[in-house]
Amino acid sequence: MSYVITIDGPAGAGKSTIAKRTAQALGISYLDTGAIYRAIALILASSEVKPDNDEYLREALSKIRVELRDGKVFVNDFDVSGEIRTPEVDELASVYSALPVVRKALLGLQQEQPKHGPIVAEGRDVGSVVFPGAQVKFFMTASPEARARRRYLERVSKGRPANYDEILAAIIERDKHDSSRAAAPLSVPDGAIYLDTSDMTEDEVLNCILDRVREALSHED
Repeated sequence: MSYVITIDGPAGAGKSTIAKRTAQALGISYLDTGAIYRAIALILASSEVKPDNDEYLREALSKIRVELRDGKVFVNDFDVSGEIRTPEVDELASVYSALPVVRKALLGLQQEQPKHGPIVAEGRDVGSVVFPGAQVKFFMTASPEARARRRYLERVSKGRPANYDEILAAIIERDKHDSSRAAAPLSVPDGAIYLDTSDMTEDEVLNCILDRVREALSHED
């Protein structure tokens, strides 16, 4: 049986990690919508295609092909998996992903994925816009302070420069932008299970999601 599980939430909520682990635990595919937008933003910005020019955006988007293969992200057959995981690209993705012309161009690509089997999709509007009919939806969040702390520790563990106050300020600003943008603003999808993970461990979040998924899917049989 093919089905869709969506996990929405703000920046830094840990959606990607939980979505990957959920997909792995269930033996299904993982769709990283955020990686798609980051890849598009990286290429558009590096090609100096400004976000305020719809004509050039449409032309540029028509020449970009994004593929997710074996856990990696390819743009026109070039692996950009490492390049898209930086704070700079995070900011670019927030700007470009808010544009209706960009979201429209990538909507079809995302909606095609369940044809290949059940998936776990994570992002900021997957349960409300991309897959509104998903069998199980989650909205996963945490306080800005908890999310900033997690990102800080993640960067430190990878040997990257990290400043907690700067990370917290960026998260608060990103929340404000994502919640107020005109195109697909961040919101809790209809029917979504709300999870505040501020005081939960990663394993606790995973187990909670798996329990809810198995319960929901048992009613689908």
